[in-house]
Amino acid sequence: MIGTVTLNPAVDQTMRVDGPLAPDEVIRVEDARFDPGGKGINVSKYLTAMGTETVATGVLGGFVGRHVAERLESAGIATAFVDIEGVTRMNTTVLAADDEYKLNQAGPQVSPADVDAVVEKLRTRSPGTVVVAGSLPPGLDSDAIDRLARAGPWETVVDVDGPLLRELDAEFELCKPNVTELEAATGREITGVESAIEAARELRGDRFDRVLASLGPEGAVLVSADGVVHEPAIDCEVVDTVGAGDALLAGVLAATDAGADDADALHAGVVSATAAVSTQGTTLPSLPEPTASGVD
Repeated sequence: MIGTVTLNPAVDQTMRVDGPLAPDEVIRVEDARFDPGGKGINVSKYLTAMGTETVATGVLGGFVGRHVAERLESAGIATAFVDIEGVTRMNTTVLAADDEYKLNQAGPQVSPADVDAVVEKLRTRSPGTVVVAGSLPPGLDSDAIDRLARAGPWETVVDVDGPLLRELDAEFELCKPNVTELEAATGREITGVESAIEAARELRGDRFDRVLASLGPEGAVLVSADGVVHEPAIDCEVVDTVGAGDALLAGVLAATDAGADDADALHAGVVSATAAVSTQGTTLPSLPEPTASGVD
């Protein structure tokens, strides 16, 4: 089983408007979606869609947190969240005619004691892999992620921003930066696939067994002690990029869990990411069930 930890979950509000955004004008919203979000939650959603056993954990609070819990329960996603006093944040994506705009709240205060409670939730479910993903809320730093990685016999996967990747001290099975995060974590400029591979090799160091880097229109690379795999992007109509990296990670983890090698696992991840960007918001797209040879 794969457990996911989201320490700063959210409700993802996705709105579409016909024209560009302009100051001092009332913008009429054509439609809006409210999806439970946060990177770890998204990974559990995609894993569930692929038939991989998962449990979503982390912290939830207030009326927004209750909405997240209710939506996940109605979607059939197993949860084991810790209740906190603060109110879970709301993130907003506006899909306008000229561009895509994102407004993300910082989130409520979370304490190290809350992290200890999350650890106990994980221990009662004994996952083989734990994914710690997303931003950290006020009150926590990189020590919280290291604590989660060292707290059990599970392999830990991390998907956080670049500066935070540099601060981690524990050992991790995999990390998943995008181009911006890879640049921030290594200080290298990424100009294409080859420079991304060199940066991923540097990032591996002695903390990350594998580095999965998402490269947008150039696909993704998976770098490990066994070598490098590059999977080109699949041509498709991009509707919304929200959750694309989470779908990539979920596809790789689901395929690996099914016994696939790195090449087949990366292919499964890119297929999953393609389905995600073809769907508005973090609505669950139709995803293939991974097998030991990749995807069906």
